[in-house]
Amino acid sequence: MKNLLRFVVPEATPVSYKERLRAAAGAWIGILVTGLIGYIAIGAGLALPALIAPMGASAVLLFAVPSSPLAQPWSILGGNTVAAVIGVTIGLLVPQPFLAAALAIAVSIAAMITLRCLHPPSGAVALTAVLGGPAIHDLGYGFIVWPVLGNSVALLALAVVYNNFTGRPYPHAIRPQAAGHGTKDPAPVDRIGFSSADLDDVLKEFDQVLDIDRDDLETILRRTELRSYRRRATHLDCANIMSRDVIGVAPDDSLKNAYSLMRNHHIKALPVTNDVAEVVGIVTQTDFLDKATWTHGRPRIGFLQRLRLIATGKQAPNDTVKDIMTSPVQTILPTTAIEDAIIIFAEQGLHYLPVVDANQKLTGIISQSDVLVGMLADKVASNSDTGASDTIR
Repeated sequence: MKNLLRFVVPEATPVSYKERLRAAAGAWIGILVTGLIGYIAIGAGLALPALIAPMGASAVLLFAVPSSPLAQPWSILGGNTVAAVIGVTIGLLVPQPFLAAALAIAVSIAAMITLRCLHPPSGAVALTAVLGGPAIHDLGYGFIVWPVLGNSVALLALAVVYNNFTGRPYPHAIRPQAAGHGTKDPAPVDRIGFSSADLDDVLKEFDQVLDIDRDDLETILRRTELRSYRRRATHLDCANIMSRDVIGVAPDDSLKNAYSLMRNHHIKALPVTNDVAEVVGIVTQTDFLDKATWTHGRPRIGFLQRLRLIATGKQAPNDTVKDIMTSPVQTILPTTAIEDAIIIFAEQGLHYLPVVDANQKLTGIISQSDVLVGMLADKVASNSDTGASDTIR
């Protein structure tokens, strides 16, 4: 019986109650407001539907799974429009209703896949065009404009506002990875394990429509792979490898002073701390190159950076560290495992990580080089332990 239930009932999706409430509330607002907009738009005197049933299915996708490829703007607008055109056309050409309905669904699916606008509720749009009765049939091709496009645009606009307001970026897009070096080399996280070409080959062999964006799938697999490496990796923590005698600067230190420190100590990053040693930012060579200009060999705030600072409402720039520093800054604890630091370096494209204590006060800094040395030392130690064990046996 358990096996039968497992076959019929899918595994529970790891979705929080907060997310369930967010999706349900969004669909409630979306359908209610779309219906009201339709009622106001057409008025009480016209024999037009204010809201059609397929919008309910569209609301499920737009509010419950806004990251799905089936829920993107082109999918709902393109899919519903294509299905409406095909449904109306076949309804006019084929007198037998069930044959017309079957043809409308089949042709709509093929067209949506071809046009990359597959949207499951659009199948119901095609059926409505064929089987909707005299009120729908009398609209002819006007059915495409209203209610199909009218309802779709209204529901989509509400989904854009609601999803972004509740913390779900929509339309969905892959978060851009940290800037690379402008070469053909892939990012560090992409150089281990499988390649993008491997994934493309597997998807071709799978030969099915997946309800997940291809880039989303690759991101999930790569992060899973990184965590697999972490589980099998060393167990040193950052306190073992961090630099403790840290050269830092204050937000109000001059750019000239900060740059001199970097040159004199041959370092490429300076943590920025306030009066109580709390980390408030970091300034790197990249910050000097991207945000400062050079006059007679001295760094100064350039015109464009001044405009950016003024536009964001920050204090007037005066050629100090706070004018170019990166803030907020990613930090870690001394007890953070090296393998966790590796994942942060790989996923965020960072080169340095300030180490802070429980009170967010600076206690050290680690670089990618520190992590590599730590991994090498642990590898040597592991090999020594293995050799000793073999000798004892």
